[in-house]
Amino acid sequence: MSEERNEHQRPTPEVGVDHELVDFQTTHWSIVVHSGRRSTVQSQDAMAQLCQMYWWPLYAYVRRHVQDQHQAQDLTQAFFTNVLEKNYFADASPLRGRFRAFLLTSLKRFMANQWDKEVAQKRGGGKRMLSLDFEEGERQYSHEPTDTLTAGQVFHRNWARTLLDRVFEQLRAEFNSDGKAEQFVELQTFITPLHDKVNIADIADRLGMTESAVRVAAHRLRKRYRNLLREEISQTVVGPEEVEDEIRSLFAAFANN
Repeated sequence: MSEERNEHQRPTPEVGVDHELVDFQTTHWSIVVHSGRRSTVQSQDAMAQLCQMYWWPLYAYVRRHVQDQHQAQDLTQAFFTNVLEKNYFADASPLRGRFRAFLLTSLKRFMANQWDKEVAQKRGGGKRMLSLDFEEGERQYSHEPTDTLTAGQVFHRNWARTLLDRVFEQLRAEFNSDGKAEQFVELQTFITPLHDKVNIADIADRLGMTESAVRVAAHRLRKRYRNLLREEISQTVVGPEEVEDEIRSLFAAFANN
């Protein structure tokens, strides 16, 4: 996460409905949920990967409640250590919803009931289950707007932003690996609501392409973005029927803030 996150740097992409479904037999959250109380190496690894991907929104939530950054960092680390060591996901089930909701509910319970004791223990030399870049997290938090959003709204907005950033970087990496870095720079606006303001003739001229070829490339980019977004979201929900609703919920986090 080398780039600063702010409201102006990366416009919220516009995502249409795509009914192609991914294979949910191997998604992270499905592995965690369906493992139930039988903790396996596979389910532990899946949970660790999800936590590593999406720890920042929870840290931002904690920072809204805890002014001291070091205390907030200890609390966040202790929470994730508990999640991974004490098999919190044994309580997870399809009825309990998505990974996003599960983590936030678990964090609220942890903060209310046991964080003082756990923070003290972990600060005293307990092992750390995840390597979290708190320096980067604090830098990101320093750019959070000083607004009237609740901690919950901050969490959902940052969860959505984290997910979109991951998808954006995956798409950029694909273009770069195909030797199309310049094309991605020119076409990336097509995945945002600003795409109707793009001057296709200018882009075609800069890329040495016909306008028709630019339109085709832009269409493919938008389709690939939608598919990557669905794949990323599928890692945090239980079944394919939840993907579209999760997309709507995450984009509502921007619209309502």
